[in-house]
This record gives sequence, C-alpha cells and structure tokens, in this order.
Amino acid sequence: LTLEHLEDTFYKTYLAKFTESDFTDAGFAPWVRGRFVQIGQHEAEHVAFLTSALGSEATSACNYSFPVTDAASFVALSGILEGVGSSAYLGAAQFISDPAVLTAAGSILVTEGRHQGWVQAAVEKEAPWSSAFETPQTFDEVFSLASPFITSCPSTNPALPFVAFPNLTVTPATPAAGDNITLAFSGNSTGAFLALLHGLNQTFVPISNNSAILPAGLQGTVYAVVSNSSSAVADNNTIAGPAILQFPFDSSASNP
Repeated sequence: LTLEHLEDTFYKTYLAKFTESDFTDAGFAPWVRGRFVQIGQHEAEHVAFLTSALGSEATSACNYSFPVTDAASFVALSGILEGVGSSAYLGAAQFISDPAVLTAAGSILVTEGRHQGWVQAAVEKEAPWSSAFETPQTFDEVFSLASPFITSCPSTNPALPFVAFPNLTVTPATPAAGDNITLAFSGNSTGAFLALLHGLNQTFVPISNNSAILPAGLQGTVYAVVSNSSSAVADNNTIAGPAILQFPFDSSASNP
C-alpha cells in the first residue's frame, strides 16, 4: 500500500499538470496521455482495494518529491515505478498464505507488469520485457527504491517494518556489458561483490577500488546491489542499493 500510494500520487500530480499537447510536443502519440490516465485509475483502485483489506492497519499517503520536469521524464519514471511494483508483488508472494489474498495480489502484479510493458514498448519504443522471468525483490529492496521519493509521512501511519539500504550510484549511468563501472556508496567495499539481479538469476562480480566490470549476458532491467556475499543476496548481507541498470536490446536479440 505504501508503494501504491506513491504511484497513485505520482499519476494524479503529473496528469493534472501535463496536457495532451505536452505529450505530443515531447514526441509521443496523441493517445498516450489517455492510457496514462487509465493507469492512474488502476493505481487509485489498487489503493482503495488495499486500504479496505488492511482496515485499521492501512497506511495513508505521504508527501513526495519526484524528479519530473516534463512529459518525457514523467514517462521514464513511470516505467521505473511500474517495474518496481511488479518486482514488489512478486517478492511478497512467498509471504502470502491466504489463497484469496494471493490471487488478488497476483491480479495486481499482472496489471503492473502490463503497465510496465506498455510504457517500455508502445511509448518508449524499447523492449517490453527483460527475459522469460521477472525479478523478485525483498521488502527492504523495494523500500530502498521508493524511499528517496518520500519526504514525510503522517505521524498516524503505522510504523513500517522496512529498512532503506544506503544509496548506490553507478557511473556511467547507462553502462554496457564489459564496462568498468564506478560504484559510489557508504560502507566498506573490502571483500564486497556487486550482485546483479536479473530474472531469477543473481550474478556476482568482485569489487575492487569501488569499481567492477560488468559481465556479458545482461539485458533489460537489472537491479544491482553491493553485498558481502558472493553466492546469494539477502537483506542481512546487503551493503547498498539497489541501483537500476538498463541494458536495451532490439527484437533480433536472443534471450540470454
């Protein structure tokens, strides 16, 4: 619900600000804004559904700050938020024991995935998926991605049992396979690894002098974290992250 509130406010804020002309002036088709309106309506319905389901334990919306300056940056951030939403519901599935609740969450997950695929393919003209599998993320990983947009929350909100990891910045911002990337984060990098989460796979690369060399075989959206482990990422061995890396590929690319 914390994430759904964020998405709901995101769409309400910028769809009230940007007109159809703002989208067409940015090079998007005339029908693009209308589809975003529908996505915004979906997110509002998700908020209403989860608020009803959680009752007295439901969180209220917070105050947010998004790095959006125009229609193009709105579209780019929308694709990111929808992808985080998909990975959040997927990662939470293992903790849901009630079949009815699991089905409802799965229904929302599929819709979030459709949103992301539409934004990436129909609007941004990029690949609509990353691989045959979506990437699940833990609660703390998702909260770490969402928390930079949250400036304050009502004091009446229930305390969230999540922790945001230190921020991880990757340079260059749009790396490619084989690049020697620079990692900026707080914490000791001695003996640490850059863990690349893609689909159901975790690929580990040693970190040396706060840099790492990206392996081949990465495509689409990849989540990167710094970890003390070289075999399995968990909240208790994560040092920083996630950072979101994008590896574009065209329709002739084979699936790694």
